[in-house]
Amino acid sequence: MTGSLEDKVRDAFAQDGGLSRAAEQFRERSGQTEMAMAVARTIDNGGMLVVEAGTGVGKTFSYLVPALLSGERVLLSTATKTLQDQLFGRDLPRLVEAFGLPVRTALLKGRASYLCLHRLDMARHDASLPERGSLRTLAKIEQWSKATRTGDLAELPGLDERSPLIPLITSTRENCLGAQCPQFKPCHVNLARREALAADIVVINHHLFFADLAVRETGMAELLPTVSVVVFDEAHQLNETGVQFLGAQLGTGQALDFARDMLAAGLQHARGLVDWQKLVSMTERAARELRLVVGKQWPGAKLRWLGASPDGIDPDAWQGALDELLHAFQASAEGLDTVSEISPDFVRLHERARQLAKRASKFALACEVDSVRWVDVGTQLRLIESPLDIADAMRKRVLKIADDADEERFDGDEQEDGLDAYGEQPARSGNVREEGGRAWVFTSATLGDEPTLRWFTEPCGLQDAEVLRVQSPFDYASQAAIYVPRAFPKPNDPSHSQRVAQLAARGAAELGGRTLVLTTTLRALRTIGDEMRQRFELLDAQLRPEVLVQGELPKRVLMDRFREGSSAGRAGCVLVASASFWEGFDAPGDVLQLVVIDKLPFPPPNDPLVEARSQRLESQGRSSFADYSLPEAAVALKQGAGRLIRRETDSGVLAICDTRLVAMGYGRRLLAALPPMRRLETEADFDAALEALKN
Repeated sequence: MTGSLEDKVRDAFAQDGGLSRAAEQFRERSGQTEMAMAVARTIDNGGMLVVEAGTGVGKTFSYLVPALLSGERVLLSTATKTLQDQLFGRDLPRLVEAFGLPVRTALLKGRASYLCLHRLDMARHDASLPERGSLRTLAKIEQWSKATRTGDLAELPGLDERSPLIPLITSTRENCLGAQCPQFKPCHVNLARREALAADIVVINHHLFFADLAVRETGMAELLPTVSVVVFDEAHQLNETGVQFLGAQLGTGQALDFARDMLAAGLQHARGLVDWQKLVSMTERAARELRLVVGKQWPGAKLRWLGASPDGIDPDAWQGALDELLHAFQASAEGLDTVSEISPDFVRLHERARQLAKRASKFALACEVDSVRWVDVGTQLRLIESPLDIADAMRKRVLKIADDADEERFDGDEQEDGLDAYGEQPARSGNVREEGGRAWVFTSATLGDEPTLRWFTEPCGLQDAEVLRVQSPFDYASQAAIYVPRAFPKPNDPSHSQRVAQLAARGAAELGGRTLVLTTTLRALRTIGDEMRQRFELLDAQLRPEVLVQGELPKRVLMDRFREGSSAGRAGCVLVASASFWEGFDAPGDVLQLVVIDKLPFPPPNDPLVEARSQRLESQGRSSFADYSLPEAAVALKQGAGRLIRRETDSGVLAICDTRLVAMGYGRRLLAALPPMRRLETEADFDAALEALKN
């Protein structure tokens, strides 16, 4: 194929072009071609491109086709493992075959996604497996381990992602033995990383990208300098993912895990050489004392930490408990150092002790500028310090990273001798594309609610990027309707969730299921789920929709069951969900025809990160509500509403049970951010729309 990249891309997206051989029922779409041409220009010229591509544009092919046809080395990052698997297992092979390209592709996930053969071996002899069912699950994993080539746990059918076995059969950066591991040669993480380093197209996820950026140890540090094109799909999650990794965390659970691992290794390899029981008791006591200092709190509480101690906690008692924890880590490091030559386990444990001590020291000092600190309270404590956004890290460490591969490291959590976790020298290659520079593409269906996409570009440090918005090709006015009930309790009214359940149950009974209820809180999730089940008890068993509630089954099982709908002679389903189901859940066709949103998804004002971001905007003379809370709500609302219409043949109704949408002035801005669905003004209109969906 000759000519410029733009010519190749234009030909590929023509009605009878190469893409028609890869996509079923392909037809030329102006928006898809427009985005693909913009990506091609960015690859040719270098620089940054931000694209908001509405649902149905076909953005995946819009960046994959020019990336593949460019002949450049490409890194693709997504927000979820589900999209990772789809890109690697379906979309890329289809395109590679259609265009006849000699391209090597690779999939790279974080350590927790891969079976660790060494830890599987240890789990076989672990007398303290969590429950009897774990033995059966372990036997299935052992059988699978003999046949799998990749070790990717996503390939193991029936493994619950919440299984307590997973931490026992996967490695972490702290407990991986690297080149000293007896299973180093067949190690799945090592093999996946080597395949990625040899591939032309590598598919990763945002978590892996930022985890590597924070510690420069997982292999991405070698990979990034050698690629010419980087694409972030589902880019709206980039900032929130990044801040999780670019700060600091210390948990009492981490301390207890470290103590358990130290005792096991000590008694196995160096019994009697160190007083292991004393070191373990000291660490466990210090961790528990820190938890006791906080006392009783609401489960899931986040305590602001503006001064010497978190809100409501005695500063002297808090600092004393932190000092004790630091002392326990230091004493453990000294003890482990004396036996480090006996086993590689002790080398890694010594490094863990040093890093835990370093983090404890950090939390004894004042919080960094432009960061926020708080404590998450549960059975254990998590001490967290987070930057307010990723703008600084993106500008200094990502967008310019290829110009200086030897730049100063981020926080000292890496290997001090210059070797990575596998005992190898990190790559030192610079930017492989001197001419034009690297191309960066950031895309999502939802990146803001105004033309410059400031909600996304500002916290990600991308103010200088080219911005393109491509509208959805769907005919929303004929395919979908939006209903905001007027005579409805206010969102803070105790009866609100019951009324939401009543409306959703009415709709689901009319449609035979086919309903998704999205809630903004876990409390509402449980209330609505229980209430709907009670209401359906009054229906004939054959007509009774099945109510699926997030948390009661693994997410994958919930999604599969919902998509089955009314198959196998059963009534259809209602799924009541929160958090992760607002986005990334795809149920096309008539299995989903009613989406009910309980409240406007404003960020929680008492969340320390939200509070600190709001205060920063106010200090700059800006409105935290107009410039932060409202855009956040608009983006989340667009994501939730986007579950309804996934294909050009879909139809349905969106009900938003929050009267603020029509009663408050800002409601107009939120409504304008939604797809242009037709409005249902009355309850009779709502009933008529549901009736029409049945026909």
